[in-house]
Amino acid sequence: MKDFCQDEQPAIFQTAAVLDCVPTKGAYPVGSVYTLTLAADKKSVPAAGQFFMLRAKKSQLLLARPISVFNVEIIPDKGSAKIEFLILLKGQGTKELCSLKKDDQVELLGPCGNTFPRPDPNANICLVGGGVGIAPMAGFASSLLEGTYDFYASFKSGSYGLQNVRAKTLTITTDDGSEGVHGMVSAVLTTDYIKAKRYNAIYACGPTPMLRYIQGICREANIQCYLSLEQRMACGMGVCLGCTIQTLDGYKRCCKDGPVFAGQKIIFEEPARLERRERAKQVDLSVNIGGLKMSNPVIASSGTFGFGTEYQSVFDIASLGGISSKGLTLEPRQGNTGIRVWETPSGLMNSIGLQNPGIPHFIKEELPQMKKLGAAVIANLSGSTAESYCEGARLLEKSDVDAIELNISCPNVSTGGAALGMACQSAGDITKKIRQIVTKPLIVKLTPQASDIVGVAMACKKAGADAISLCNSFQGVAIDIERGVPVFDKIKAGFGGPAVRPIALRLVWEVVEAMNKLPEKERIPVIGIGGIATWRDAVEFIMAGAAAVQVGTATFANPLAMKEIVEGLEAFMKRKGYKTIKDFCGIAQK
Repeated sequence: MKDFCQDEQPAIFQTAAVLDCVPTKGAYPVGSVYTLTLAADKKSVPAAGQFFMLRAKKSQLLLARPISVFNVEIIPDKGSAKIEFLILLKGQGTKELCSLKKDDQVELLGPCGNTFPRPDPNANICLVGGGVGIAPMAGFASSLLEGTYDFYASFKSGSYGLQNVRAKTLTITTDDGSEGVHGMVSAVLTTDYIKAKRYNAIYACGPTPMLRYIQGICREANIQCYLSLEQRMACGMGVCLGCTIQTLDGYKRCCKDGPVFAGQKIIFEEPARLERRERAKQVDLSVNIGGLKMSNPVIASSGTFGFGTEYQSVFDIASLGGISSKGLTLEPRQGNTGIRVWETPSGLMNSIGLQNPGIPHFIKEELPQMKKLGAAVIANLSGSTAESYCEGARLLEKSDVDAIELNISCPNVSTGGAALGMACQSAGDITKKIRQIVTKPLIVKLTPQASDIVGVAMACKKAGADAISLCNSFQGVAIDIERGVPVFDKIKAGFGGPAVRPIALRLVWEVVEAMNKLPEKERIPVIGIGGIATWRDAVEFIMAGAAAVQVGTATFANPLAMKEIVEGLEAFMKRKGYKTIKDFCGIAQK
């Protein structure tokens, strides 16, 4: 075999026009894979195995997505190249790419990575493609002489991307038996089989479990294999070091040292759990948060869902696990003056100032209506002084609310709020006072501004909290550059939305990590808050250890966000075989 070729064609950055973007024929379900065709500069013609970083010009996302080349055709009279990609519709980035129309613009960086090593003319080889991994394998096949290789294609259902394959033998496997051999690639490729075929080498691209399997049978048969890997990437140029993989030669960059690697060099991480053979047909999303029982772990965050009745014409509120009310104080409050909301990239700033009708009015007017909605009702309790907190707690304790969320984290008030949650002593003291008053489940909502958020959480737990919710919005400042003054009258304001999610997730991780060091009977659950907009975000927080999640800003952008999160969680659990939320709660920390 000839050596790997690195940078046969230097990567260039260009804007390419979309020639076509259509569902790929033969891919099932229909619309799960798209064929994207771009008109690119002929200087960017890739070699077999390389990829491009693609980002729609009109994208709302920061990063491009690495996509392998499926097919290339030079257009001599136009001095350009027609490059085809097969794109699996998976997340937001691929959704944007699959939604492109003719003449839309795509930012294109590449070709990136190395290439498949060229086989010797007399070598007996086979190519294996799994799922959308068929793209680079079909691209490689088209660069080989017709009839000089065997080709194995493995799909969940149907088959696609094989029109340019001219193999000695073409074998298709499908999980559902819709085409070819019923089963995965292991149904046809075994150690004994590849020995009998006398293959000199196997080239493969596909899901990691398939590549791990190919590596194993090649090792047993003492046959060379070359595997094309996929990793999350930021740059595609080898700079960010975010796509490294483990090899016998140390860490290697998937984008620059790969994506094609000699199979015997790769160290595959063992699966955290064995793949469940039987998928659960029914799942249980219910959770118990410190005595608060909910049908699912999704809660409308305080201040972003009113009292729930405002959205009852939009969707069935009973589909939520719970609703945390607007921040409530003993007395009615008018809130802050001046501008109250300000949009930022991937986020929203607010300076509402706890405007609310007061606890007595809430209990008499809003609570009865909230109780009819079908979700658990959580009263978010705030105040200016310890006395006002305590008096409000007494009233709520006698009411029909299902739980109380003690708000010691509001960043938009001068007294009370976050001032009480900044230090372990003050947080513990107010929690203890409220605990002595209420028997209902008591959740304490923390501020991310605390210098020792783990210490504050532990102080609240020691003082009697049944659960911790974190975190409230972060403090930020915005400047009106036209007027040259701060946007908000109080200068600082709360900042939330998708932009804060990784930081909020880190805080949840740290508090859960500390809880896990305690004896199990001493631990209390944590509710994750901060930038959660999709079911994937919710899964991240739950896997980090959050027993439930609250959703806030996302509802303003998509009123159905929480409903979709609940539905997405259920579908995810069925797909992964999880029967309860506990099955994957905190698994990332184990």
